[in-house]
Amino acid sequence: MTETETNAYDVVVLGAGPVGENVADRTRAAGLTTAIVESELVGGECSYWACMPSKALLRPVIARADARRVPGLSQSVQGPLDASAVLAHRDYFTSHWKDDGQVGWLDSVGADLYRGHGRLTGNRTVTVTGPDGGEHVLTARQAVAVCTGSRAALPGLPGLDTVKPWTSREATSSKTVPGRLIVIGGGVVATEMATVWQALGSKVTLLVRGEGLLPRMEPFAGELIAEALTEAGADIRTGTSVESVTRENGTVVAVTDTGDRIEADEILFATGRAPRTDDIGLETIGLDPGSWLPVDDSLRVTGHDWLYAVGDVNHRALLTHQGKYQARIAGAAIAARATGETLAAQPWGAHAATADHAAVPQVVFTDPEAAAVGLSLAEAEQAGHRVKAVDVDLSSVSGAGLYADGYQGRARMIVDLENEVLRGVTLVGPGVGELIHSATIAVAGQVPISRLWHAVPSYPTISEVWLRLLEAYRDA
Repeated sequence: MTETETNAYDVVVLGAGPVGENVADRTRAAGLTTAIVESELVGGECSYWACMPSKALLRPVIARADARRVPGLSQSVQGPLDASAVLAHRDYFTSHWKDDGQVGWLDSVGADLYRGHGRLTGNRTVTVTGPDGGEHVLTARQAVAVCTGSRAALPGLPGLDTVKPWTSREATSSKTVPGRLIVIGGGVVATEMATVWQALGSKVTLLVRGEGLLPRMEPFAGELIAEALTEAGADIRTGTSVESVTRENGTVVAVTDTGDRIEADEILFATGRAPRTDDIGLETIGLDPGSWLPVDDSLRVTGHDWLYAVGDVNHRALLTHQGKYQARIAGAAIAARATGETLAAQPWGAHAATADHAAVPQVVFTDPEAAAVGLSLAEAEQAGHRVKAVDVDLSSVSGAGLYADGYQGRARMIVDLENEVLRGVTLVGPGVGELIHSATIAVAGQVPISRLWHAVPSYPTISEVWLRLLEAYRDA
């Protein structure tokens, strides 16, 4: 017979990924006692199966691609990548799927870790079932924060479970390079993993239901990346749906809606995400299991003054850095409410996650990179803004020519014509991921065009694209 132990805290955080860690960090910094619950590894999806392993895999791929465009160096890097070394590099950055370092960090901020499966069992109450079957009942005086993230969503194809398909987890943690890989999808995971495994030696076939890649970005982003993937040897088929998938004698066979039969060693489904809320006890507080959790700008769940949903689970912006931003806002809001402080809930206030609506940045680490912040042209027009798109060929910038021979890329800024501030910026080309924060500052800070003229880009850098964009707007 196992014992049940009850402990009271100011805050209970469900999920110890980067979002939950940041909530705990902020509430502990405010002097609130905090418990954090985790059923897998402390550090979550980002640390072990998403951001860190994928970028560790991509870095050698991008570095080689850049080097191949530099005279005096290109001939030295024409051979294949050392796949074993790349995979070992990935393993290092995931700490070999051990969370000792992350646990040590939690200890340093004074948050109590409970390992096991946590479920809401009523208002302000979380019950944790540990690996040994023992139970801990945690009560929260101030708040419970649900930070359980999201998981890969698989389509309802008959027999898919018998095929043992890859999701993003398997794609970032595989110990071997498949000879042939089918990738289903056209978004960020699909394009990044197609880039990795094609470069490591797989023959990649990318099957995209829509008309192109990266449909949530400006169309030219997907077009340039598709050209590069095709040149690298990938087979990209758009407007294509998969009707059935089987595994025959170890070989995956995918049949498309056009009747094509494609064989591979592995198949990756990168077809979206679903909230990890199906088994966390939402039904005990009147919410639907498996649902996204709607929140206000302080990240408090609608209709529950003690419940917060932070990160992927609220479906505002499924990005680690944006979830961590939300966590900082939520932690500050929880602390303010705990002490009776008046919330600064106005747009861009200390307790409002305004950037979720107006200035979400993202980098796609393909070759070329694609980076964007704020609204695309289509999104701005659909929102009713009177805007103008300003485009510049990145190869016109001296720094781009120095960065790489034959540099190809494009930049676009979306100008709000009512007040001449930027609604969005998109950059595509080698190295542009390091430029996106300047764009984020311009968009989040609502910096007027007239002031941006005084932000002088260093010469000769790719950042001179800012001057070219401003000139193009002035001369239009």
